[in-house]
Amino acid sequence: MDVNLALSPQAIAVARLDSKPKVLARMAQLLSEAYGLDESEVLEGLEAREALGSTGFGRGVAIPHCRSKGVRRPSLAVLRLDPPIDFAALDAQQVALVCALVSPENAGATHLHALAAISRLTRDEAMVQMLADAPDAEAIYALLTNQFLRDAA
Repeated sequence: MDVNLALSPQAIAVARLDSKPKVLARMAQLLSEAYGLDESEVLEGLEAREALGSTGFGRGVAIPHCRSKGVRRPSLAVLRLDPPIDFAALDAQQVALVCALVSPENAGATHLHALAAISRLTRDEAMVQMLADAPDAEAIYALLTNQFLRDAA
């Protein structure tokens, strides 16, 4: 992977949530706890981006994203939803996998590279299926860590 993406085991969860606002709030909480960010600032950023149009880009995946002055490098949180929810995705499919990205405020190209790397990962149908089948957050972390390490090689 060509991006130095932060991925903390504390930023991964499996949850039963029933709305997009609850998902965004949980993502802000995960990002805040894992990376020491201001939870309300992150939530505000995620909500502002989502207001521009859904980040549910298809095949059951959403990638909400924003920038923050509190982060030094692109940082990822992953939430698997069980059951999937309506996220107003482009293909109208319900979303089961949410990958939230927070990048530094001035990380123009770096932010785009991180989004592209996450997009490539989530376009891999076998990987998405393995993430869906993973028994818990630890297994999801292991899958993602192995994938990102392989991409970096």
